[in-house]
Amino acid sequence: MSSPSPFVRPGWVPQVPPGSRILVTGATGGLGRALVAMLLEGPDCVIGAHGAGTVFDSEDRRVLPLRRPFAGEADCIAVVEDFRLRAGGLDALVCLSGGLHFSGHWKDMPEALWEKDIDVNLNQPFFLARAAMAAMKVQGSGGRILLNGTESALHGGSAMSFPYAIAKRGTECLVQGLAREGAADGILVNGVRFGYIASGFHQRWHAKTAAQMAERAQLVPLKRGGDPAEAAALMIWLLSDWSRFVTGQMVALTGGDWL
Repeated sequence: MSSPSPFVRPGWVPQVPPGSRILVTGATGGLGRALVAMLLEGPDCVIGAHGAGTVFDSEDRRVLPLRRPFAGEADCIAVVEDFRLRAGGLDALVCLSGGLHFSGHWKDMPEALWEKDIDVNLNQPFFLARAAMAAMKVQGSGGRILLNGTESALHGGSAMSFPYAIAKRGTECLVQGLAREGAADGILVNGVRFGYIASGFHQRWHAKTAAQMAERAQLVPLKRGGDPAEAAALMIWLLSDWSRFVTGQMVALTGGDWL
């Protein structure tokens, strides 16, 4: 008879290890707020809540608000170092920052806005992840890096979000390459490939109306958008000890979209 799993206990659910020091960029968006809120319901941890131009509004002592616009690699390194020093270390990076900067068709997109979309959605996650991995290697206790992608990137994106989709397709390569690099040091790198999540992203960046959102939800086989809490629960699973044998993967959360 095999011995019981050391992980399974009555009533146990995936949670981050107690004392975890987790940096969340994009913490002021719908997904970031849901993740921070769910982390605060679990074991005691320290959370770096980064939002460029906006301070995360939690008054919980476990949340360290971080405010710095990402103008380049130096800013990405500075955010990682600021949190590491204030928290006494870095156990996980969750990169949820990103956005769209042009509302028209890609064929009319100015060069500067094309480059901005690629910078925000691909370059910044790379610089953040590289800085986090370097800090984790020096620390010597492993770590987690979690990036975000989009299901539409596997299908060429849309005319209105083409550079965003290209950047997110590049994120999938980042996840694989960084996971290969970090494995020897116990640094696990994964991503979540989001489908249509009702997080406010589409209203904020595409000015979608309630009617348009409802119409989009009908294209999903489950006939609804994903809840930010469902996304947060998946991310917490990827940060928990339940996922210690998972690295280099993009985990889809789509409601069956694009089937």
